[in-house]
Amino acid sequence: MPEKMTVNGKEYKILKLLGKGKGGYSYLADDRTKKYVLKQIHHEPCDYYQFGNKIEAEINDYNRLKKTGIKIPAMIDVDIENERILKEFIDGDTIYELVLQDKMIPAYLDQIKHMCNLLYAAHMNIDYFPTNFVVQNEEIYYIDFECNEYMDKWNFENWGIKYWSKTPEFLQYVKEHS
Repeated sequence: MPEKMTVNGKEYKILKLLGKGKGGYSYLADDRTKKYVLKQIHHEPCDYYQFGNKIEAEINDYNRLKKTGIKIPAMIDVDIENERILKEFIDGDTIYELVLQDKMIPAYLDQIKHMCNLLYAAHMNIDYFPTNFVVQNEEIYYIDFECNEYMDKWNFENWGIKYWSKTPEFLQYVKEHS
């Protein structure tokens, strides 16, 4: 893990790796005044997903999501040359962690259903996997920027819900990734 990274020449101290996704590594970073998420795009192969220009896709997806009105972190800066994105840090537990700890509450499901209403009206799906949602002050935020054209197969009711409680699918995922 790098100790420091820059975004458009501004240096950030890397505090820890938050996670690795299909498109990049997300790090908790700070500039001595505030914490951020610094995402470094990677070009590692992904068997089940096809990418074009990842940095361009992140920017476009962010702008599409912003128009829907769902809660997402702000995109603060983009370093196209180094393929890095600086995002607002949403501090809190992920839905994944809350499911593991038996701390899910009905209000979170009500909030995701509200998000779905906004997204479906815009003919969009997001990645409903629970690691992509953080709860801060009892409100859920979608912290990824990935979005796709709507397909029933990948909507929350047909795919995402399988991972928002201790279902066989969720427990299998935990077993394979622990």
